Amino acid sequence: MSPRRARPVAPVEAIQSVEAIQSVEAIQSVEAEIAPPAKPAIHFQISRRRQGDPKRHFDDFDLEVEPGATVLDALLQIRRRHDPSLVVRHSCMHASCGTCGVRVNGREVLACDTRIAGLPVEKPLRVEPLANQRPVADLATDMVDFYARFDAAGMPFVRASETRAGATPPENIKAFGRFENCIECGLCLSACPIARTSHDFIGPAALAAAARVVEEPRGRDLGPVLALAAEPDSVWRCHDALECTAVCPSAVDPARALLTLRRRVAANGARRFLARR
Repeated sequence: MSPRRARPVAPVEAIQSVEAIQSVEAIQSVEAEIAPPAKPAIHFQISRRRQGDPKRHFDDFDLEVEPGATVLDALLQIRRRHDPSLVVRHSCMHASCGTCGVRVNGREVLACDTRIAGLPVEKPLRVEPLANQRPVADLATDMVDFYARFDAAGMPFVRASETRAGATPPENIKAFGRFENCIECGLCLSACPIARTSHDFIGPAALAAAARVVEEPRGRDLGPVLALAAEPDSVWRCHDALECTAVCPSAVDPARALLTLRRRVAANGARRFLARR
């Protein structure tokens, strides 16, 4: 009977080499699991125009953005890393001041409150300034005409505080509340199809402000406000497209306020007609 052959023993070096390979593969597997997802590359087309330019043009930028980035984040990234001459209006960064209004793919939005993840990034994201306002440069517009409409509506943009700082609420009232939520961003005026064809139209934001004055006059004479609302380029000029309410970031619902004011104007006109008979 032939003797049994002993199995060959693998050298220590070979065992250590196999263990090292297995360790490297395990580490790479763990790193792949915990590695942050790749930042998507987004193609932006930014409207550009400076004083003296005969017309606007679009500049193209390709950006890798963070998963939770907003349009404003992308615009500031373009200004920091690609083109510091880009003009963008912004302030509070949390949808309270209304200064960063722009149009993205033809839709009015607040840039600081619009996440890129919620946009159709399979095509270029086209960013333009608000419409129906005087352009300043690139994405910034002059809001002076927009603010002037509030003065005519009896709700001036800058007005004295009606409550002293630190005032105590009256009995049975827990706290003072703000009657209007409008942040005067101008999105509704930009989206309004009537404002595109008629510069004299007072606009949804100012008419919503007039409606607030009528609903809560606080001792003010409503005659001038109702007279303004009854003019041809006021409540009767609106065609009820409801675009103003659709783009409003503060749930002001200017379309509903305008329709309420229209009913009040109609009732006031009927009352005056009957009084003359």
